[in-house]
Amino acid sequence: MENFTSLLSGMSAMEYAIVIPLMLAIYFIPTILAFFFNRKYLKVIAIVNVPAGLSVIAWGGLIVVAVTGSASETLLKKLKLDKYIPAKAT
Repeated sequence: MENFTSLLSGMSAMEYAIVIPLMLAIYFIPTILAFFFNRKYLKVIAIVNVPAGLSVIAWGGLIVVAVTGSASETLLKKLKLDKYIPAKAT
């Protein structure tokens, strides 16, 4: 822990300007993926991302939800594999 604090104290302002946005981008990967794959639940995923980032398991699960949401149906339609989309219950 002492090495980590000495590393942080030795960083310049330019290094902080690079490291902090990079760390935030990594922390919010599920939200970024949800933006590209599943806009329907973007707000929910962004809100849940804040506490889920503290747990690797919850964060990983949130990545799965962000990627597999409704994008899977859209991808199947684009690939013309509509017959593999399960029928919706009416």
